[in-house]
Amino acid sequence: MANENRMNGSGQFATFYVGDLFFGVDVLNVQEVLCFQQMTRVPQAPGVIEGLINLRGQIVTAIDMRGRLRLPARAAETKPMNMVVRTVDGAVSLLVDEIGDVLDVDQAAYDRPPENLAPTARDLICGVYKLKSRLLLILDAERTADLAVGIAA
Repeated sequence: MANENRMNGSGQFATFYVGDLFFGVDVLNVQEVLCFQQMTRVPQAPGVIEGLINLRGQIVTAIDMRGRLRLPARAAETKPMNMVVRTVDGAVSLLVDEIGDVLDVDQAAYDRPPENLAPTARDLICGVYKLKSRLLLILDAERTADLAVGIAA
C-alpha cells in the first residue's frame, strides 16, 4: 500500500490533527470536509463508530479517530470535524480534532512508518513524510475504515 500511495498518489495530502498527531490522506481520496454533523447512534456498533450522518441523502458511517487510535476522548464541549474519505466500500467520515491544509510533498521526503510509533497508529499508517518541523503520517483510509482489524470495542 505504501508504494501505491507513493507511486500512484497525487503528491498532495489533505491534512488533519488527532491529538498531537499530524495526518494526511491523499487529496484524491477526500470527498469533502465538514463541520460537526448530527449523528444517529448505531446500537451494538463497535465503540469507535460514533454514528451515521446523512450527507445530502448519502448515509455515511462516522468513525472517531481518537477511539480508533486509542487516544483519550476529546473534551465533551469540543466538537470534532468530519473528513469524508472514499473507500472501496463507500464514503466514511473520519471524526478528527482539527482540519489542516492541503500540502504538496516532496516524494524524496517519503519514508516507512517509524518503529517507535504506537502499534495502534502504526497499523493505520502507510508511510510518513519528513517535513521541516514535524512528520506527516499518511493514513491508510481503507485500513482505518476496516473495523475488523485491531478493534477492541
